[in-house]
Order: sequence, then structure tokens, then C-alpha cells
Amino acid sequence: MTLVKFGKEHKNGLVNPFFNDVYSLLNDSFLNERIATVVPAANIAENENAFEIALAIPGLKKEDIKINLEKNVLSVSAEKKTETTDENKKFSKREYNFNGFSRSFTLPQSADVSKIEAEYVDGILTLNIAKKEEAKFQSREITLK
Repeated sequence: MTLVKFGKEHKNGLVNPFFNDVYSLLNDSFLNERIATVVPAANIAENENAFEIALAIPGLKKEDIKINLEKNVLSVSAEKKTETTDENKKFSKREYNFNGFSRSFTLPQSADVSKIEAEYVDGILTLNIAKKEEAKFQSREITLK
């Protein structure tokens, strides 16, 4: 039986080379750059008049963000060129890097796609999608017979 400790020999001197490769892969800066380009986190809420989608996308300018609507699919994407102004520096590790993302949301039938507003403040993109009049919560008191 082989005892393995990631990247180091165990006290019996046996190492499984597969685990060394996995350990190297997990610490690879190329892979870390790819992991950094994940889709942004989103909060989706609903009130009586509208739906709200909030995306955490810090570090962008409004000009970097594209919002499209095709049928009932709302897509948000961004692409930002990575600036390499530190040409005299040799990085041993570079963890923050942004390449871009794309995220789509299928809107419900009750959404009024003609009334969508977007706002980008402090790294949060907020999309407000109004509800159709017939889909709004209607409250009334019901009397017992």
C-alpha cells in the first residue's frame, strides 16, 4: 500500500506520482487565472411590482458592461482588457486578473420586458424588471360566508 502526502514523500519514501501532478496542477498560476474568470454571484429578488437581479461585478466601468434582451432571455456580459503596465516586474504569482464573463437569466412570463432598468453603483449591477399589470400581487380582504 502506498501512503501519499501531497507533493512530499511520506516517511516510508513512497510517493504516488499522480498526486504530485494533481498538486502541481492545483498550484499552477495558469489554472488560477482560469478559476478567477468565473461568473459573478447574483441575488434575485421579487416584490409586488418587480423582479430585481443584482450582480457583484466590481472593478468594471459602465462602458465594459453589455446588457442584451433576446425574447425572454436577459444576458449580461463584460470584457475588459488586462492592462500590462508592470512590464518591468516579474510576478511570482498573479491572482487578480479579469478576462470577462457572460451570464443569462430566463425571465418569467409575468415580466414586462419593455420596462427594464439597469444601474451600476459601487461594483453592483442592479437590474429592475417590472411585472406586467396582471401579474402584480393583488391583495384584498375576503369575507367569510
